[in-house]
Amino acid sequence: MVYNTGGVPKWERGARFGLCVLGLVLSVYALHVEISRERDPEYRAMCDLAQSVSCSKVFTSRWGRGFGLVQLFVPKDSALNQPNSVLGIIFYTLQLALGQSASSRAAVFLVFSSWVSVAGSVYLAGVLVLVLGDFCVVCVSTYLVNFALLYTNLKRRVGLERGKEKTG
Repeated sequence: MVYNTGGVPKWERGARFGLCVLGLVLSVYALHVEISRERDPEYRAMCDLAQSVSCSKVFTSRWGRGFGLVQLFVPKDSALNQPNSVLGIIFYTLQLALGQSASSRAAVFLVFSSWVSVAGSVYLAGVLVLVLGDFCVVCVSTYLVNFALLYTNLKRRVGLERGKEKTG
């Protein structure tokens, strides 16, 4: 494997950029679908392919905001109960920005936040299949992006640790 001078794999920067941009595009699209559906209940999104393959049904469900959990603690219309897509926009923006740092603290945060996103993805995938009985192309795509970002972040962290060993 080819590494940069800091020990990070050379492919990592490009992979991070591509994954974060894809995650941002998916999250912005999800937010667009949710807002459009709220304004017009008859709105049909491009990702609504069939009765049981409907992203707008998922995005506008209870689990489309705050993972369906926040409203257990605050009112449904609370500013704390944001759409999952807004959380995704924040997550992918942080991943992209912090990925530019060679700091070991940033690497630890990237890995930790990726584990949280993967846990959220597994939870939401379970809700998708077991509760909603739906298949959401956009959702599954973001789950795959989150798993790929976790892999990328783990490789980055290991690379930075190896780079410190070589220079230390």
